[in-house]
Amino acid sequence: MDIDEKYRRLLEIIRAQGSAAVAFSGGVDSSFLCHAAAAALGPGAVAITIVSPMLPRSEIDCAAAIARKLGIVHILIEEGEIDEEVAANPRERCYFCKKIEFGAIIAAAKERGIRAVLDGSNLDDMGDYRPGLKALEELRVISPLRQAELTKAEIRALSRRFDLPTWDKPAFACLASRIPYGERIDKEKLTRIEKAEDTLRAAGFRQFRVRSHGDIARIEVAPEERRRFFDEQTLDSVSRSLKSYGFLYVAFELEGYVMGNMNRALAGA
Repeated sequence: MDIDEKYRRLLEIIRAQGSAAVAFSGGVDSSFLCHAAAAALGPGAVAITIVSPMLPRSEIDCAAAIARKLGIVHILIEEGEIDEEVAANPRERCYFCKKIEFGAIIAAAKERGIRAVLDGSNLDDMGDYRPGLKALEELRVISPLRQAELTKAEIRALSRRFDLPTWDKPAFACLASRIPYGERIDKEKLTRIEKAEDTLRAAGFRQFRVRSHGDIARIEVAPEERRRFFDEQTLDSVSRSLKSYGFLYVAFELEGYVMGNMNRALAGA
């Protein structure tokens, strides 16, 4: 199928649900899925965002702005605490987290008479370690982008066509993905990481991660952005800022940003 056929197929899949709630993070995939759901179902589509310590304030604000642009009803569910199974940060953390968050989304959708819950995973998501997908299958969450065989590149292209501001938004994952498996997650660590990444964003970097290894911050920026990082003023400013948030040491990943970098530790486990 070409990209237009895939988009038509996507609308058919969503329309067949009658009504649907989109699990909405404000990222590239879920924003495009919200657009498609609104196009296919009109007022029969709603967007639901879990507000938790795992999601930075900037992402919540972005999601709210996109929902307003699309004219889709936007529901916020406050989750102030981190469940113990997630806080322990086992290699199956994403499975437990998805179970909890999508359980809340399903309950909120049912309260509004909506049975179908949609998530934004795409065809490319099948290529990495993603235990969360198992949770979605168990909860019978529908993944229309995968069913329509849409890749990330195609979703970006269609998002640009439909003038979505997220078409070129850098990839993002929840803040817990910055902490190595087995190291306990708490709000203090997540807040420190969020502030550190806000610092890099304010400095003009687009694609980055601040990985937290105890009292060490390991910075990753996109390979093409590395050269810009090696400016004495930038180095000193970033280092001072991150140390003021509680890190004792600030290190730089020489290879640059790599998606799923923390999963390297799982090799051979």
